[in-house]
Amino acid sequence: MKSTRSKHDIQSDLADEVEAFLTHGGNISQVERGKSGLSPDKPWINPFKTSEGEKALSRTPLPDVVAAIDARKQSKKKPLAKHRKPKKKWIFDDFGEPVRWVWSEEPTS
Repeated sequence: MKSTRSKHDIQSDLADEVEAFLTHGGNISQVERGKSGLSPDKPWINPFKTSEGEKALSRTPLPDVVAAIDARKQSKKKPLAKHRKPKKKWIFDDFGEPVRWVWSEEPTS
């Protein structure tokens, strides 16, 4: 079974990688706390788009495909009624007192 790495192991590995990066000529620049990578004059632009002039792709209507899917949904067989277990049905006298009970196949109401 593979043992899980502790938080301390992960932190020490990350510190070793940073140290190796710096010793091989890497440079780390400090950024102010709270500074964003988005442009302050256009904060509403999505930074993940490939270009500013990118338009949304046009959609192709597929009514025949949708109709075929709907037809398949409706053609499914209805499930057969489940055979229900007999239920206990009370027989009452004229005064509303239970006299006896019988097993009945029909639903009780």
